[in-house]
Amino acid sequence: MADRVLISMDDLETAVRTNAAFEQAGFRTTMVAPADDVVAVLRQSEPDLVVLTGALHDGPAALLIEQARERSVSTLGLVEQEDPDPQFIVRQLGLTAWMAKPAVPADVVEAGRRLVERRRLQEHTGIIGESPAIQEVLVKIEQMAPVSSTVLIEGESGTGKELVAQAIHQLSPRRARPFIAVNCSALPETLLESELFGHEKGSFTGAAERRLGRFELADEGTLFLDEVGEMPLATQVKLLRVLESRSFFRVGGVQPIHVDVRVIAATNRALREEVTLGRFRDDLYYRLNVLAIYLPPLRERKPDIPRLIRRFIRELSQEHGRAFAGITPDAMDVLVNAHWPGNVRQLRNLIESMVVLGPGRQIEAADIPADVGQGGTRLLPMRVPGASQDIAGHELEFIFRSLVELKLQIEELRRRMDEAPGRVELIGVGRPRVYGEVVAGTAVGVGGGDEGGMGGDGGAAEATVVYRPGMKMAEVERAAIEGALRETRGNRRRAAERLGIGERTLYRKIKEYGLAT
Repeated sequence: MADRVLISMDDLETAVRTNAAFEQAGFRTTMVAPADDVVAVLRQSEPDLVVLTGALHDGPAALLIEQARERSVSTLGLVEQEDPDPQFIVRQLGLTAWMAKPAVPADVVEAGRRLVERRRLQEHTGIIGESPAIQEVLVKIEQMAPVSSTVLIEGESGTGKELVAQAIHQLSPRRARPFIAVNCSALPETLLESELFGHEKGSFTGAAERRLGRFELADEGTLFLDEVGEMPLATQVKLLRVLESRSFFRVGGVQPIHVDVRVIAATNRALREEVTLGRFRDDLYYRLNVLAIYLPPLRERKPDIPRLIRRFIRELSQEHGRAFAGITPDAMDVLVNAHWPGNVRQLRNLIESMVVLGPGRQIEAADIPADVGQGGTRLLPMRVPGASQDIAGHELEFIFRSLVELKLQIEELRRRMDEAPGRVELIGVGRPRVYGEVVAGTAVGVGGGDEGGMGGDGGAAEATVVYRPGMKMAEVERAAIEGALRETRGNRRRAAERLGIGERTLYRKIKEYGLAT
Protein backbone atom coordinates (compact mmCIF):
# COMPACT_ATOMS: atom_id res chain seq x y z
CA MET A 1 0.00 0.00 0.00
CA ALA A 2 1.29 3.46 -0.90
CA ASP A 3 2.41 5.80 1.87
CA ARG A 4 -0.02 8.60 2.72
CA VAL A 5 0.84 12.30 2.94
CA LEU A 6 -1.27 15.12 4.39
CA ILE A 7 -0.42 18.56 2.93
CA SER A 8 -1.59 21.84 4.46
CA MET A 9 -2.96 24.49 2.08
CA ASP A 10 -1.66 27.53 4.00
CA ASP A 11 0.50 28.40 0.98
CA LEU A 12 -1.81 27.30 -1.84
CA GLU A 13 0.68 27.52 -4.73
CA THR A 14 3.36 25.57 -2.83
CA ALA A 15 0.76 23.06 -1.64
CA VAL A 16 -0.47 22.33 -5.19
CA ARG A 17 3.05 21.83 -6.57
CA THR A 18 4.06 19.68 -3.57
CA ASN A 19 0.89 17.60 -3.87
CA ALA A 20 1.55 16.90 -7.56
CA ALA A 21 5.16 15.86 -6.81
CA PHE A 22 4.12 13.39 -4.10
CA GLU A 23 1.40 11.90 -6.32
CA GLN A 24 3.88 11.45 -9.15
CA ALA A 25 6.23 9.66 -6.73
CA GLY A 26 3.49 7.15 -5.88
CA PHE A 27 2.21 8.60 -2.58
CA ARG A 28 -1.47 8.91 -1.69
CA THR A 29 -2.15 12.54 -0.81
CA THR A 30 -4.76 14.54 1.09
CA MET A 31 -4.90 18.33 1.32
CA VAL A 32 -6.22 20.14 4.39
CA ALA A 33 -7.37 23.79 4.51
CA PRO A 34 -6.82 26.01 7.59
CA ALA A 35 -10.57 26.03 8.29
CA ASP A 36 -10.91 22.22 8.21
CA ASP A 37 -11.34 20.09 11.31
CA VAL A 38 -7.75 18.91 11.71
CA VAL A 39 -8.59 16.08 14.10
CA ALA A 40 -11.24 14.67 11.79
CA VAL A 41 -9.01 14.92 8.71
CA LEU A 42 -6.13 13.17 10.48
CA ARG A 43 -8.44 10.42 11.71
CA GLN A 44 -9.85 9.83 8.22
CA SER A 45 -6.63 10.05 6.23
CA GLU A 46 -4.30 8.31 8.73
CA PRO A 47 -1.20 9.85 7.10
CA ASP A 48 2.40 8.64 7.38
CA LEU A 49 3.68 12.20 6.91
CA VAL A 50 2.34 15.75 7.36
CA VAL A 51 3.78 18.57 5.22
CA LEU A 52 3.08 22.14 6.37
CA THR A 53 3.48 24.66 3.58
CA GLY A 54 3.27 27.87 5.64
CA ALA A 55 1.65 29.92 8.41
CA LEU A 56 3.62 27.95 10.98
CA HIS A 57 2.98 30.55 13.67
CA ASP A 58 -0.80 30.31 13.29
CA GLY A 59 -3.10 28.27 15.50
CA PRO A 60 -4.26 25.73 12.88
CA ALA A 61 -0.66 24.79 12.02
CA ALA A 62 0.25 24.37 15.69
CA LEU A 63 -2.83 22.19 16.23
CA LEU A 64 -1.96 20.08 13.18
CA ILE A 65 1.58 19.53 14.47
CA GLU A 66 0.34 18.67 17.95
CA GLN A 67 -2.20 16.15 16.65
CA ALA A 68 0.37 14.60 14.33
CA ARG A 69 2.81 14.15 17.22
CA GLU A 70 0.06 12.52 19.30
CA ARG A 71 -0.32 9.97 16.50
CA SER A 72 3.47 9.48 16.06
CA VAL A 73 3.36 11.00 12.57
CA SER A 74 6.42 12.86 11.23
CA THR A 75 6.01 16.52 10.29
CA LEU A 76 7.96 18.44 7.62
CA GLY A 77 7.65 22.24 7.72
CA LEU A 78 8.51 24.60 4.85
CA VAL A 79 9.97 27.73 6.48
CA GLU A 80 10.22 31.21 4.96
CA GLN A 81 13.80 32.18 4.13
CA GLU A 82 13.49 35.58 5.81
CA ASP A 83 12.64 33.98 9.15
CA PRO A 84 15.53 34.97 11.47
CA ASP A 85 15.72 31.68 13.34
CA PRO A 86 14.11 28.64 11.68
CA GLN A 87 15.73 26.30 14.19
CA PHE A 88 13.86 28.10 16.97
CA ILE A 89 10.58 27.56 15.10
CA VAL A 90 11.32 23.88 14.70
CA ARG A 91 12.11 23.44 18.40
CA GLN A 92 9.17 25.50 19.59
CA LEU A 93 6.59 23.87 17.35
CA GLY A 94 8.00 20.37 17.60
CA LEU A 95 8.51 19.78 13.89
CA THR A 96 10.37 16.64 12.93
CA ALA A 97 12.23 18.40 10.09
CA TRP A 98 12.14 21.59 8.04
CA MET A 99 13.20 22.99 4.66
CA ALA A 100 13.65 26.60 3.54
CA LYS A 101 11.27 28.04 0.95
CA PRO A 102 11.13 28.09 -1.97
CA ALA A 103 11.83 24.36 -1.97
CA VAL A 104 12.09 22.19 -5.07
CA PRO A 105 9.10 19.77 -4.97
CA ALA A 106 11.33 16.80 -5.81
CA ASP A 107 13.56 17.64 -2.83
CA VAL A 108 10.53 17.87 -0.57
CA VAL A 109 9.40 14.44 -1.75
CA GLU A 110 12.84 12.95 -1.10
CA ALA A 111 13.00 14.49 2.39
CA GLY A 112 9.50 13.23 3.10
CA ARG A 113 10.38 9.73 1.92
CA ARG A 114 13.34 9.62 4.32
CA LEU A 115 11.13 10.73 7.21
CA VAL A 116 8.56 8.04 6.44
CA GLU A 117 11.25 5.34 6.22
CA ARG A 118 12.84 6.58 9.45
CA ARG A 119 9.49 6.50 11.24
CA ARG A 120 8.82 3.00 9.96
CA LEU A 121 12.23 1.94 11.26
CA GLN A 122 11.41 3.41 14.67
CA GLU A 123 8.09 1.62 14.85
CA HIS A 124 9.74 -1.61 13.75
CA THR A 125 12.58 -1.41 16.26
CA GLY A 126 10.92 0.45 19.14
CA ILE A 127 13.68 3.10 19.16
CA ILE A 128 11.70 6.26 19.80
CA GLY A 129 12.99 9.82 19.55
CA GLU A 130 13.43 12.86 17.33
CA SER A 131 16.61 14.23 18.94
CA PRO A 132 19.68 14.50 16.67
CA ALA A 133 21.48 11.88 18.77
CA ILE A 134 18.75 9.26 18.23
CA GLN A 135 18.43 10.15 14.55
CA GLU A 136 22.17 9.53 14.23
CA VAL A 137 21.73 6.14 15.90
CA LEU A 138 18.98 5.24 13.41
CA VAL A 139 21.17 6.28 10.48
CA LYS A 140 24.00 4.09 11.78
CA ILE A 141 21.64 1.13 12.21
CA GLU A 142 20.59 1.48 8.58
CA GLN A 143 24.23 1.65 7.47
CA MET A 144 25.48 -1.22 9.62
CA ALA A 145 22.65 -3.71 9.17
CA PRO A 146 23.49 -4.98 5.65
CA VAL A 147 27.11 -5.95 6.46
CA SER A 148 28.57 -8.58 8.81
CA SER A 149 31.18 -6.49 10.61
CA THR A 150 31.42 -6.63 14.39
CA VAL A 151 29.56 -3.82 16.21
CA LEU A 152 30.33 -2.31 19.62
CA ILE A 153 27.43 -0.50 21.35
CA GLU A 154 28.38 1.74 24.26
CA GLY A 155 25.99 3.48 26.63
CA GLU A 156 24.72 3.60 30.19
CA SER A 157 22.46 0.92 31.61
CA GLY A 158 18.88 1.27 30.46
CA THR A 159 19.60 3.21 27.26
CA GLY A 160 18.38 0.39 24.99
CA LYS A 161 21.56 -1.33 23.81
CA GLU A 162 19.87 -4.70 23.24
CA LEU A 163 17.07 -2.94 21.35
CA VAL A 164 19.67 -1.49 18.96
CA ALA A 165 21.32 -4.90 18.56
CA GLN A 166 17.96 -6.49 17.71
CA ALA A 167 17.25 -3.69 15.22
CA ILE A 168 20.55 -4.32 13.43
CA HIS A 169 19.75 -8.03 13.27
CA GLN A 170 16.17 -7.51 12.09
CA LEU A 171 17.28 -5.28 9.22
CA SER A 172 20.18 -7.52 8.20
CA PRO A 173 20.29 -10.44 5.73
CA ARG A 174 20.56 -12.69 8.81
CA ARG A 175 17.07 -11.74 10.06
CA ALA A 176 15.70 -15.24 9.37
CA ARG A 177 18.44 -16.85 11.48
CA PRO A 178 18.75 -16.85 15.31
CA PHE A 179 19.45 -13.82 17.48
CA ILE A 180 21.14 -15.16 20.62
CA ALA A 181 21.86 -12.94 23.62
CA VAL A 182 24.32 -13.61 26.45
CA ASN A 183 24.78 -11.45 29.53
CA CYS A 184 28.48 -11.75 30.32
CA SER A 185 28.06 -10.27 33.81
CA ALA A 186 25.39 -12.76 34.88
CA LEU A 187 27.61 -15.86 34.75
CA PRO A 188 30.79 -16.78 36.64
CA GLU A 189 33.94 -17.38 34.59
CA THR A 190 33.69 -21.17 34.81
CA LEU A 191 30.16 -21.19 33.40
CA LEU A 192 30.60 -18.39 30.86
CA GLU A 193 33.08 -20.37 28.77
CA SER A 194 30.75 -23.37 28.65
CA GLU A 195 27.81 -21.09 27.86
CA LEU A 196 29.62 -19.51 24.91
CA PHE A 197 31.43 -22.51 23.44
CA GLY A 198 29.53 -25.52 24.80
CA HIS A 199 31.08 -28.61 26.36
CA GLU A 200 31.56 -32.30 25.73
CA LYS A 201 30.09 -35.04 27.89
CA GLY A 202 32.30 -35.72 30.90
CA SER A 203 34.49 -32.66 30.35
CA PHE A 204 33.87 -31.59 33.97
CA THR A 205 31.87 -32.68 36.99
CA GLY A 206 28.20 -32.44 36.15
CA ALA A 207 28.67 -32.50 32.36
CA ALA A 208 26.33 -35.46 31.85
CA GLU A 209 25.88 -34.82 28.13
CA ARG A 210 27.18 -32.74 25.26
CA ARG A 211 25.85 -29.19 25.19
CA LEU A 212 25.98 -26.75 22.30
CA GLY A 213 27.24 -23.27 23.13
CA ARG A 214 25.73 -19.95 22.11
CA PHE A 215 28.15 -19.57 19.20
CA GLU A 216 26.87 -22.80 17.65
CA LEU A 217 23.25 -21.89 18.33
CA ALA A 218 23.77 -18.53 16.62
CA ASP A 219 25.40 -20.01 13.50
CA GLU A 220 24.52 -17.89 10.42
CA GLY A 221 22.77 -15.47 12.78
CA THR A 222 23.77 -12.87 15.36
CA LEU A 223 25.32 -13.29 18.80
CA PHE A 224 24.75 -10.40 21.20
CA LEU A 225 27.32 -10.18 24.02
CA ASP A 226 25.81 -7.86 26.61
CA GLU A 227 28.09 -6.29 29.25
CA VAL A 228 31.17 -7.58 27.43
CA GLY A 229 33.31 -5.33 29.65
CA GLU A 230 32.62 -7.75 32.53
CA MET A 231 34.14 -10.69 30.67
CA PRO A 232 37.15 -12.26 32.47
CA LEU A 233 40.55 -11.87 30.80
CA ALA A 234 40.92 -15.61 30.21
CA THR A 235 37.63 -15.75 28.31
CA GLN A 236 38.57 -12.59 26.38
CA VAL A 237 41.51 -14.48 24.87
CA LYS A 238 39.23 -17.26 23.63
CA LEU A 239 36.66 -14.79 22.28
CA LEU A 240 39.41 -13.02 20.33
CA ARG A 241 40.46 -16.35 18.79
CA VAL A 242 36.89 -17.02 17.65
CA LEU A 243 36.56 -13.57 16.10
CA GLU A 244 39.83 -14.01 14.23
CA SER A 245 39.48 -17.63 13.07
CA ARG A 246 35.69 -18.16 13.20
CA SER A 247 36.36 -21.47 14.94
CA PHE A 248 36.60 -22.72 18.53
CA PHE A 249 36.72 -25.86 20.66
CA ARG A 250 34.03 -26.98 23.04
CA VAL A 251 35.15 -27.33 26.63
CA GLY A 252 36.80 -30.76 26.71
CA GLY A 253 36.61 -31.08 22.92
CA VAL A 254 39.37 -31.82 20.40
CA GLN A 255 37.61 -31.04 17.13
CA PRO A 256 37.39 -27.42 15.97
CA ILE A 257 33.88 -26.06 15.40
CA HIS A 258 33.51 -23.57 12.53
CA VAL A 259 30.72 -20.99 12.64
CA ASP A 260 29.47 -17.99 10.67
CA VAL A 261 28.28 -15.60 13.36
CA ARG A 262 27.98 -11.83 13.47
CA VAL A 263 28.98 -10.55 16.90
CA ILE A 264 27.40 -7.43 18.42
CA ALA A 265 28.85 -6.46 21.79
CA ALA A 266 27.53 -3.93 24.30
CA THR A 267 28.92 -2.38 27.45
CA ASN A 268 28.06 0.31 29.98
CA ARG A 269 31.76 0.73 30.77
CA ALA A 270 34.23 2.97 28.95
CA LEU A 271 36.19 0.15 27.32
CA ARG A 272 39.03 2.43 26.23
CA GLU A 273 39.64 3.27 29.89
CA GLU A 274 39.33 -0.40 30.83
CA VAL A 275 42.08 -1.14 28.31
CA THR A 276 44.29 1.54 29.88
CA LEU A 277 43.70 0.04 33.33
CA GLY A 278 44.59 -3.43 32.07
CA ARG A 279 41.13 -4.87 32.70
CA PHE A 280 40.27 -5.39 29.04
CA ARG A 281 42.51 -6.64 26.24
CA ASP A 282 43.44 -3.96 23.75
CA ASP A 283 43.52 -6.41 20.83
CA LEU A 284 39.98 -7.59 21.63
CA TYR A 285 38.81 -3.99 22.00
CA TYR A 286 40.03 -3.09 18.52
CA ARG A 287 38.53 -6.30 17.11
CA LEU A 288 35.13 -5.51 18.60
CA ASN A 289 35.22 -1.81 17.80
CA VAL A 290 35.03 -2.18 14.01
CA LEU A 291 31.69 -0.36 13.89
CA ALA A 292 30.62 1.68 16.90
CA ILE A 293 27.36 3.15 18.17
CA TYR A 294 27.06 5.39 21.22
CA LEU A 295 23.67 5.55 22.90
CA PRO A 296 23.19 8.84 24.77
CA PRO A 297 21.66 8.82 28.26
CA LEU A 298 18.11 10.10 28.60
CA ARG A 299 19.26 13.34 30.25
CA GLU A 300 21.10 14.23 27.00
CA ARG A 301 17.97 13.79 24.89
CA LYS A 302 15.32 15.56 26.94
CA PRO A 303 13.16 16.52 23.93
CA ASP A 304 12.46 12.81 23.42
CA ILE A 305 11.07 12.28 26.93
CA PRO A 306 7.48 13.51 26.28
CA ARG A 307 7.27 11.30 23.21
CA LEU A 308 8.55 8.29 25.15
CA ILE A 309 6.07 8.97 27.95
CA ARG A 310 3.13 9.15 25.53
CA ARG A 311 4.28 5.91 23.89
CA PHE A 312 4.63 4.10 27.22
CA ILE A 313 1.25 5.35 28.45
CA ARG A 314 -0.43 4.08 25.29
CA GLU A 315 1.29 0.67 25.42
CA LEU A 316 0.95 0.09 29.16
CA SER A 317 -2.68 1.25 29.36
CA GLN A 318 -3.53 -1.30 26.70
CA GLU A 319 -1.39 -4.02 28.29
CA HIS A 320 -2.91 -3.63 31.76
CA GLY A 321 -6.40 -2.67 30.65
CA ARG A 322 -6.25 0.56 32.65
CA ALA A 323 -7.56 3.92 31.53
CA PHE A 324 -5.05 6.67 32.26
CA ALA A 325 -6.14 10.29 32.62
CA GLY A 326 -2.76 11.68 31.56
CA ILE A 327 -0.07 13.97 32.95
CA THR A 328 -0.32 17.71 33.56
CA PRO A 329 2.19 20.07 31.90
CA ASP A 330 3.86 20.77 35.27
CA ALA A 331 4.29 17.06 35.92
CA MET A 332 5.68 16.59 32.42
CA ASP A 333 8.26 19.32 33.13
CA VAL A 334 9.36 17.48 36.27
CA LEU A 335 9.82 14.25 34.31
CA VAL A 336 11.67 15.98 31.46
CA ASN A 337 14.13 17.65 33.84
CA ALA A 338 14.79 14.59 36.02
CA HIS A 339 18.26 13.00 36.04
CA TRP A 340 17.14 9.43 35.14
CA PRO A 341 20.18 7.35 36.12
CA GLY A 342 18.28 4.28 34.95
CA ASN A 343 17.48 5.97 31.63
CA VAL A 344 14.65 4.68 29.42
CA ARG A 345 14.19 1.53 31.50
CA GLN A 346 13.67 3.58 34.66
CA LEU A 347 11.29 5.97 32.89
CA ARG A 348 9.20 3.09 31.55
CA ASN A 349 9.01 1.45 34.98
CA LEU A 350 7.82 4.69 36.58
CA ILE A 351 5.15 5.20 33.91
CA GLU A 352 3.98 1.61 34.40
CA SER A 353 3.61 2.18 38.15
CA MET A 354 1.64 5.37 37.45
CA VAL A 355 -0.67 3.58 35.01
CA VAL A 356 -1.31 0.72 37.43
CA LEU A 357 -1.54 2.72 40.67
CA GLY A 358 -2.72 6.10 39.34
CA PRO A 359 -5.24 8.13 41.38
CA GLY A 360 -7.90 8.16 38.64
CA ARG A 361 -7.09 11.73 37.62
CA GLN A 362 -4.29 13.47 35.80
CA ILE A 363 -0.89 12.99 37.42
CA GLU A 364 0.28 16.29 38.90
CA ALA A 365 3.79 17.45 39.78
CA ALA A 366 3.09 16.80 43.48
CA ASP A 367 2.30 13.14 42.68
CA ILE A 368 5.78 12.47 41.32
CA PRO A 369 8.37 11.25 43.85
CA ALA A 370 10.68 14.07 44.89
CA ASP A 371 13.74 11.83 44.54
CA VAL A 372 13.13 11.23 40.83
CA GLY A 373 15.15 14.36 40.19
CA GLN A 374 17.92 13.22 42.55
CA GLY A 375 18.83 10.05 40.76
CA GLY A 376 16.36 7.42 41.90
CA THR A 377 12.71 6.44 42.11
CA ARG A 378 10.83 5.25 45.18
CA LEU A 379 9.08 1.93 44.96
CA LEU A 380 5.83 3.86 45.36
CA PRO A 381 5.02 5.80 42.19
CA MET A 382 3.42 8.65 44.13
CA ARG A 383 2.35 9.63 47.61
CA VAL A 384 0.31 7.07 49.49
CA PRO A 385 -3.32 8.28 49.27
CA GLY A 386 -4.32 9.64 52.67
CA ALA A 387 -0.82 9.14 54.07
CA SER A 388 -1.02 12.42 56.00
CA GLN A 389 -3.86 10.97 58.12
CA ASP A 390 -2.87 7.33 57.96
CA ILE A 391 -0.02 6.23 60.24
CA ALA A 392 0.26 2.89 58.40
CA GLY A 393 0.65 4.76 55.13
CA HIS A 394 3.46 6.85 56.63
CA GLU A 395 5.21 3.74 57.90
CA LEU A 396 4.84 1.94 54.57
CA GLU A 397 6.24 4.89 52.64
CA PHE A 398 9.13 5.23 55.12
CA ILE A 399 10.02 1.55 54.70
CA PHE A 400 9.94 1.76 50.92
CA ARG A 401 12.02 4.94 50.93
CA SER A 402 14.59 3.35 53.27
CA LEU A 403 14.89 0.27 51.08
CA VAL A 404 15.44 2.36 47.96
CA GLU A 405 18.03 4.56 49.69
CA LEU A 406 19.84 1.44 50.90
CA LYS A 407 19.81 0.04 47.37
CA LEU A 408 21.26 3.29 46.00
CA GLN A 409 24.00 3.26 48.64
CA ILE A 410 24.91 -0.33 47.74
CA GLU A 411 25.02 0.54 44.03
CA GLU A 412 27.24 3.55 44.75
CA LEU A 413 29.58 1.38 46.85
CA ARG A 414 29.72 -1.21 44.07
CA ARG A 415 30.53 1.50 41.53
CA ARG A 416 33.35 2.83 43.66
CA MET A 417 34.69 -0.68 44.18
CA ASP A 418 34.68 -1.28 40.43
CA GLU A 419 36.60 1.94 39.87
CA ALA A 420 39.32 1.05 42.40
CA PRO A 421 42.73 0.04 40.97
CA GLY A 422 42.45 -3.42 42.51
CA ARG A 423 39.38 -5.31 43.53
CA VAL A 424 38.04 -4.05 46.85
CA GLU A 425 36.45 -6.69 49.01
CA LEU A 426 35.09 -6.28 52.53
CA ILE A 427 36.21 -9.20 54.71
CA GLY A 428 35.04 -9.98 58.19
CA VAL A 429 37.36 -12.79 59.25
CA GLY A 430 39.75 -15.19 57.66
CA ARG A 431 42.88 -14.85 55.59
CA PRO A 432 42.85 -12.42 52.65
CA ARG A 433 42.60 -14.02 49.24
CA VAL A 434 43.14 -11.31 46.63
CA TYR A 435 45.34 -8.29 46.09
CA GLY A 436 44.09 -4.83 46.81
CA GLU A 437 41.62 -5.91 49.47
CA VAL A 438 40.88 -3.02 51.82
CA VAL A 439 39.10 -2.99 55.15
CA ALA A 440 38.64 0.37 56.86
CA GLY A 441 41.00 0.73 59.82
CA THR A 442 42.45 -2.77 59.34
CA ALA A 443 45.72 -4.06 58.00
CA VAL A 444 44.84 -6.37 55.12
CA GLY A 445 47.34 -8.47 53.22
CA VAL A 446 48.07 -7.97 49.57
CA GLY A 447 49.21 -11.56 49.31
CA GLY A 448 47.75 -13.81 46.65
CA GLY A 449 46.33 -16.71 48.55
CA ASP A 450 49.61 -18.58 49.08
CA GLU A 451 49.68 -21.27 51.73
CA GLY A 452 52.00 -19.11 53.78
CA GLY A 453 49.45 -16.32 54.04
CA MET A 454 51.23 -13.08 53.18
CA GLY A 455 54.23 -14.61 51.48
CA GLY A 456 57.66 -13.05 51.05
CA ASP A 457 60.35 -12.49 53.65
CA GLY A 458 59.04 -9.22 54.95
CA GLY A 459 56.22 -10.83 56.96
CA ALA A 460 52.66 -9.70 57.26
CA ALA A 461 53.56 -6.19 58.33
CA GLU A 462 55.36 -5.44 55.09
CA ALA A 463 52.86 -7.10 52.78
CA THR A 464 49.83 -5.17 53.91
CA VAL A 465 47.69 -2.30 52.70
CA VAL A 466 46.09 -0.26 55.45
CA TYR A 467 43.12 1.96 54.78
CA ARG A 468 42.42 4.76 57.20
CA PRO A 469 39.47 7.17 57.01
CA GLY A 470 40.45 10.22 54.99
CA MET A 471 42.91 8.45 52.72
CA LYS A 472 42.67 9.33 49.04
CA MET A 473 42.31 6.65 46.37
CA ALA A 474 45.74 7.50 44.97
CA GLU A 475 47.29 6.81 48.40
CA VAL A 476 45.59 3.42 48.61
CA GLU A 477 46.70 2.62 45.04
CA ARG A 478 50.31 3.55 45.78
CA ALA A 479 50.32 1.46 48.96
CA ALA A 480 48.90 -1.55 47.10
CA ILE A 481 51.58 -1.29 44.40
CA GLU A 482 54.37 -0.88 46.97
CA GLY A 483 53.10 -3.91 48.90
CA ALA A 484 52.91 -6.08 45.78
CA LEU A 485 56.42 -5.07 44.69
CA ARG A 486 57.81 -5.82 48.16
CA GLU A 487 56.18 -9.22 48.26
CA THR A 488 57.39 -10.18 44.76
CA ARG A 489 60.85 -8.76 45.52
CA GLY A 490 60.57 -6.23 42.69
CA ASN A 491 59.35 -8.69 40.04
CA ARG A 492 57.10 -6.41 38.01
CA ARG A 493 55.42 -9.16 36.01
CA ARG A 494 54.39 -11.09 39.13
CA ALA A 495 53.38 -7.88 40.89
CA ALA A 496 51.14 -6.92 37.95
CA GLU A 497 49.52 -10.38 38.01
CA ARG A 498 48.85 -10.14 41.73
CA LEU A 499 47.39 -6.66 41.36
CA GLY A 500 45.22 -7.79 38.45
CA ILE A 501 46.54 -5.13 36.05
CA GLY A 502 48.70 -5.15 32.93
CA GLU A 503 52.45 -4.75 33.10
CA ARG A 504 52.34 -1.56 31.06
CA THR A 505 49.85 -0.10 33.49
CA LEU A 506 52.10 -1.08 36.40
CA TYR A 507 55.14 0.52 34.72
CA ARG A 508 53.17 3.71 34.22
CA LYS A 509 52.00 3.74 37.83
CA ILE A 510 55.54 3.12 39.13
CA LYS A 511 56.77 6.09 37.12
CA GLU A 512 53.78 8.21 38.15
CA TYR A 513 54.37 7.60 41.87
CA GLY A 514 58.18 7.67 41.59
CA LEU A 515 58.54 4.22 43.14
CA ALA A 516 61.92 2.51 43.30
CA THR A 517 62.08 -1.16 42.34
